Amino acid sequence: MDSIKNLNWRYATKKFDNNKILTESKINILKESFRLTATSYGLQPLKMVVISNKTLQEKLQAATYNQKQIGTASHVLVLCIEKTIDTSYINKIQDLTKEIRNTPDTILEPYRNFLIDMFEKKSTAEIATWATNQVYLALGNLLTVCAQENIDACPMEGFESKKYNDILKLNQKGLQATLVLPIGYRATDDFFADLKKVRRPLNEVVLEIT
Repeated sequence: MDSIKNLNWRYATKKFDNNKILTESKINILKESFRLTATSYGLQPLKMVVISNKTLQEKLQAATYNQKQIGTASHVLVLCIEKTIDTSYINKIQDLTKEIRNTPDTILEPYRNFLIDMFEKKSTAEIATWATNQVYLALGNLLTVCAQENIDACPMEGFESKKYNDILKLNQKGLQATLVLPIGYRATDDFFADLKKVRRPLNEVVLEIT
């Protein structure tokens, strides 16, 4: 039941204590949790930018409609999609699979060719939508791990992606900012910390078929 207790404890933190900084070990847990996130076809079309520079956080806050979570957080995680998922990218992932698992070519090659053919037929917009869906998987995973580790967080879609891309020079890295997750420790005077969690009743959100 600790998992349920921790999930009840978490909330979208609106005000962080900017004097409390996450340890390197905590950040490393989140990095590894991000890396281990499940993704469609195992292609991992995403990267996470970890920011702890306060001057940079202030610039990003201005590009997040001045929401103060960005400036007061211990760290800001920017979840990005890879802008190019092509044959070269797929080959790189499949080669890694072969290296790690020693998968025979007789098994790997048909799957490699299937992926290449499928993604060649997708438009740039379709690939971006698919990749964005994977970022949301990563966000859910990170929020759960944050709850388990008693790390406060606030998932955010409300930011200007283009400005983030410019500030962090993401275009040069082939990335596009998709979601933002400021993390740290809640301020003692955050009004939202003591509000009861509002969720639909269990019998309205879970259907059991026997």
